[in-house]
Amino acid sequence: MMEISIDTELKRAAPNLVLGVVYGTVQVVKHAPQLWEEIEKRIEELQTTVSLESIDSIPSIQALRNAYKALGKDPSRYRGSQEALLRRILQGKGLYKINNIVDINNLISLESLHSVGSYDVEKLESPIVFRVGKPEEFYKGIGKGIINVANLPVFADALGPFGSPTSDSEKAMITLTTSKVMTVIMSFSGSSGLHAHLQRLKSLWRDYAGASDEQLEIAIIE
Repeated sequence: MMEISIDTELKRAAPNLVLGVVYGTVQVVKHAPQLWEEIEKRIEELQTTVSLESIDSIPSIQALRNAYKALGKDPSRYRGSQEALLRRILQGKGLYKINNIVDINNLISLESLHSVGSYDVEKLESPIVFRVGKPEEFYKGIGKGIINVANLPVFADALGPFGSPTSDSEKAMITLTTSKVMTVIMSFSGSSGLHAHLQRLKSLWRDYAGASDEQLEIAIIE
């Protein structure tokens, strides 16, 4: 597993921040029909239990928004990915079908209501630090333009930032040629329920991405 740590400056702004990581070897495929049955079931559950008006009061989303405010970022302009996904499905827009690993990533985000990021390990250089973005740091977001990550929580390797709770960069995006993946659940509201979500992620990788227990590692970083 790659070395990952949380920088002290970010921890001061988000004292309850905990990362849950699953690392392993997977098979990336364009579409997994049975996985989408699970995703559609979760979407239906959320559409009947959550309203657009209540999103801001969900503890995990509220905690991330508070961290952004503490760092000087407008959480209505830079939404966490879980909030963006939730708003999208509650507006009836559905989800994009990308590949099995990204789709699992989004399902875990919708189940845990935390931001979740998945990265191609072979495109990164250890160690990884979850830190505050520096002035003049930018990257090209996946499916988006250039994102200013100054004062955002960002994952950075030796070559600079590559991901955040809002949007990941193209640098380590999952493609059909990816084989080694690191998926990170970013909980700004503490460790409650995190282990169960990591076990669920392992199960989804086994069922839909050809992973075996011998190829999977878990870590919780505080």
